[in-house]
Amino acid sequence: MGMTVGITGVLNLFPARPRLLALGEPTHGSDVLLELRNDLFRHLVEQEGYRTIAIESDCLMGRIVDDYVTSGAGVLDDVLARGFSHEWGAFPGNRSLVRWMRAHNDARPAEEQVRFAGFDGPLEIHAAASPRQSLMALHGYLADPPHTADALDDLLGADDRWTNPAAMMDPSQSVGRTAEANQLRLLADDLVTLLDAETPDSAGMAEARLHARTATGLLRYHRWMADPSPNRMARLLSVRDSMMAANLLALADRGPVLANGHNAHFQRNRSSMRMGDLRPRWWSAGAIVNAHLGDGYRFLATALGTFRDQGVDTPPPDTIEGRLYALPDDRFIVDAGGFDTLLPRVSPWFGYAPLDPAQVTNTDGIVFVKDA
Repeated sequence: MGMTVGITGVLNLFPARPRLLALGEPTHGSDVLLELRNDLFRHLVEQEGYRTIAIESDCLMGRIVDDYVTSGAGVLDDVLARGFSHEWGAFPGNRSLVRWMRAHNDARPAEEQVRFAGFDGPLEIHAAASPRQSLMALHGYLADPPHTADALDDLLGADDRWTNPAAMMDPSQSVGRTAEANQLRLLADDLVTLLDAETPDSAGMAEARLHARTATGLLRYHRWMADPSPNRMARLLSVRDSMMAANLLALADRGPVLANGHNAHFQRNRSSMRMGDLRPRWWSAGAIVNAHLGDGYRFLATALGTFRDQGVDTPPPDTIEGRLYALPDDRFIVDAGGFDTLLPRVSPWFGYAPLDPAQVTNTDGIVFVKDA
């Protein structure tokens, strides 16, 4: 274990300001972790010039939040309900973040405002969205599309065919490999190719490319939902993280980005999980982004000492969390060296993922919070 810094000294860990700084978390929804994120991101926006905050939430829904924080459009309660997926708009920390972003942007010119974005696809645990919204939006951006909107509508059919929750557990319930879905994938490729050949204004192009990425990503995701092979879950996880990575890279192209999501989505190592007799493996969004940005990508993994409400008590001293828990401060950032010889911590609660000593050396620092 090497240099330890306070929350506001985070950039002292790096030789230069990263284009994309990812703050991971070991569990979703903790008030303490979201408050720490908000404190850190406020500092980096106000003092270090970051201009985009990206959250592990639906990339299309996030535009509602971005409109609110940049222009004041809408009512806060409605924005939180419709602008976040996974019901994360109900978290007090996310409400606080959105309120602060709106106050920060008030009376500032557009080039000085901080923007909001979701970087996840329109995906929930129980289902994936229909590609209708993005396909139709992409079609509408093109001056002379090769296919009519009616042709797309006929192939799409009813949206509940795509969002059928039974398809998550039963591939035969998915429409992702029907003749219509296969034809839609070809038509989507035509539309994306035409978009690449056109030159709309830059703001319109960013929006159009968001819909292009989302439409093609959803069609790939639905295709693998219909796959009956043992590779099905690995493919689904891979497509989701590749969609995340594409969104993050697009955001980084417009300026420095702060991103917040689960540690597992930001790690540079290959991801894996145990699912019954299967152990799918795939590359996370962080691994993909790191391959593109190199030193322009930095990842801080958050470690948690206790979460007593969920039965996560004082960590054993021979774990990463135990070593950090013995230090006097309640929250701090430390470089990630010297932890690889420790033992992995075992969580009694499925919703909390301790850090893996075998992987932690591939992070750029550990943010530690003593008690949640």
